[in-house]
Amino acid sequence: MKKNKFQTIEWLKAEKDDLDSISYLIEVDHLTNIVAFHSQQAIEKSFKAVLEYYGLPLIKTHNLEKLYKQIKDFIDINYEQLELINELYIDSRYPSDFGLLPYGKPTLKDAQEFYNFAKEIFYKVCEILDVKEEDLDTK
Repeated sequence: MKKNKFQTIEWLKAEKDDLDSISYLIEVDHLTNIVAFHSQQAIEKSFKAVLEYYGLPLIKTHNLEKLYKQIKDFIDINYEQLELINELYIDSRYPSDFGLLPYGKPTLKDAQEFYNFAKEIFYKVCEILDVKEEDLDTK
């Protein structure tokens, strides 16, 4: 397996930007759909970092379930939570349903859960790939 540390770091830096953005938005009630979107994007970048690191095929998709199937041997996550955030993102690509759950717009509690899930995956991936958070500082 070819390990590509440079591209891996770039994916994780981009993910950290999504997580940092969420930290500014997480308490804003009317932006919960944006928090959900950035959470999905962060998770997608984690998965693509793992693919890059292990030299696995990097498919052009935003579908988290498809990406996770490629890396499930490397990381264990809450698949039900992944399905929910994946569905939310796929559905949000249509303006009439932008960022809606089956019961409507994500609540602040939903947004916090998505954010926590994205952070959990980020930290797991960093640990698996032996990447320190300070290696990702872009300041």
